Amino acid sequence: QLQASGGGLVQAGGSLRLSCAASGKFASIIHMGWYRQAPGKRRELVATITSGGVTNYADSVKGRFAVSENNAKNAMYLQMNSLEPEDTAVYYCNLREPIASILGYLDYWGQGTLVTVSS
Repeated sequence: QLQASGGGLVQAGGSLRLSCAASGKFASIIHMGWYRQAPGKRRELVATITSGGVTNYADSVKGRFAVSENNAKNAMYLQMNSLEPEDTAVYYCNLREPIASILGYLDYWGQGTLVTVSS
């Protein structure tokens, strides 16, 4: 189970820090990540981080957002700086677990936390 928190209303140029707590046991993790979905749009990748600390960001957030994790706590964070109205969306945390038997993976999703950036 994933629990996201930290969303809210902020003015353009401001900052927010999202948190995601994962409960339960996972044999291994491909990555944890943040996705977002704005009204009327498809869910899109924001950032991912592997268990080894390798990060990946959407071009639209590079240099403004930073993803980090605390493996001991099964927690992940997203520091969002220089927020823009275009960042307004519901942010979802994701955990991808490999499933060896099918050479595939299983995605777990949190409930989402709303970030609203006013201009």
